Amino acid sequence: MAEKLSAKRVSLSLAYVAGIVSAVCALLLALAPKATTQLFGSVFHGLDISKIAVAITWGSAILGIVVSFVLALIIGWLFAVIYNNLN
Repeated sequence: MAEKLSAKRVSLSLAYVAGIVSAVCALLLALAPKATTQLFGSVFHGLDISKIAVAITWGSAILGIVVSFVLALIIGWLFAVIYNNLN
């Protein structure tokens, strides 16, 4: 029998990771916008995202981090609940 996952621990772990990734992304966009959009273009298999990229502001960076954190918190909790109920 598989062990049960702690919904709180899974959701917080995923939320922290998402928040960190979002913060690093915002930092990269602020420090090197052209190189970052080129990198993400490569990640998305040649898609030219420079046409939709906008300048980042402190407000948009903080909002993105908060939204990423909250969504990951919900997704992590839902994942753990579903996993625990599959037994």
